[in-house]
Amino acid sequence: MTGWSCLVTGAGGFLGQRIVRLLVEEKELKEIRVLDKAFRPELREEFSKLQNKTKLTVLEGDILDEPFLKRACQDISVVIHTACIIDVSGVIHRESIMNVNVKGTQLLLEACVQASVPVFIYTSSIEVAGPNSYKEIIQNGHEEEPLENTWSAPYPYSKKLAEKAVLAADGWTLKNGGTLYTCALRPMYIYGEGSQFLSAGINEALNNNGILSSVGKFSTVNPVYVGNVAWAHILALRALRDPKKAPSVRGQFYYISDDTPHQSYDNLNYTLSKEFGLRLDSRWSLPLFLMYWIGFLLEIVSFLLRPIYTYQPPFNRHMVTLSNSVFTFSYKKAQRDLAYKPLYSWEEAKQKTVEWVGSLVDRHKDTLKSKTQ
Repeated sequence: MTGWSCLVTGAGGFLGQRIVRLLVEEKELKEIRVLDKAFRPELREEFSKLQNKTKLTVLEGDILDEPFLKRACQDISVVIHTACIIDVSGVIHRESIMNVNVKGTQLLLEACVQASVPVFIYTSSIEVAGPNSYKEIIQNGHEEEPLENTWSAPYPYSKKLAEKAVLAADGWTLKNGGTLYTCALRPMYIYGEGSQFLSAGINEALNNNGILSSVGKFSTVNPVYVGNVAWAHILALRALRDPKKAPSVRGQFYYISDDTPHQSYDNLNYTLSKEFGLRLDSRWSLPLFLMYWIGFLLEIVSFLLRPIYTYQPPFNRHMVTLSNSVFTFSYKKAQRDLAYKPLYSWEEAKQKTVEWVGSLVDRHKDTLKSKTQ
């Protein structure tokens, strides 16, 4: 494994930047290229500090720009593709999501062939597998179960198509005559420092007398810490670059979870914020079946108004199902093939995330102080 290089797309994002932080510790890595549409100034500064460990090149551009992708892939050994548009509430235009998540992935695969990049790792999503119904219970699911999302919602649909494209590309012949090896990782719901979903929920609660909005009290899920998902990517690239391990990993997908307790989304948010006085909404809520059918009616209203007005429903059937299902998965296959073992325990992950939540609370207090002065 002499001098190699790695391109990380979506490197400015929640997961991408964590992958970069772990990558710099890898042996014989001569260059990391970080690609995203834009990088925050503070992240650019952090990346510049990593320069003393390995060469780090920042590339700002569009995942749909073919010449840009070809330049980015030149002389690269591994591509880790995390870039995508995440949208569970349906606020982003469908065409934008499909373009970035599906077409962007296809263009990147083609660029890898032209530049003879031999390893491609795709960050997929648990939503590729479902849930399709809040009535269906999946506990400790595994890769051998034929689970596939049947929703037409753009985010899960686009991730499903992109993952299929990546796994189908395994075995493609590269321009230099070599062979492309691919695999996909399907993380559970990811939490940790920098999570936009967690940040939004905490900030909303701070503006609502400390009451956390319910996002899924009927769910049972096994969330995964961002540091452990990043670690799984490192182990996947090691496996695909290892002639002994690659044959059993190439063309495969892996569920990535850790030892975070199985719990509801509401309970996770409460556990990570209760020491700052935040609390769950104790008010009565509608039964799940009624929420589901109200979601359906709101979808009909949105559809009927479409010719004259864009109505964005507060929730829909997909959101109700996603937020209130029993849907947990084992990481045994990743443990077997990738030698995956969580890098961070639940206690460590919780401590790091709670500290970060504390910084959000402090920032909110500072904002209130400046407003009253």
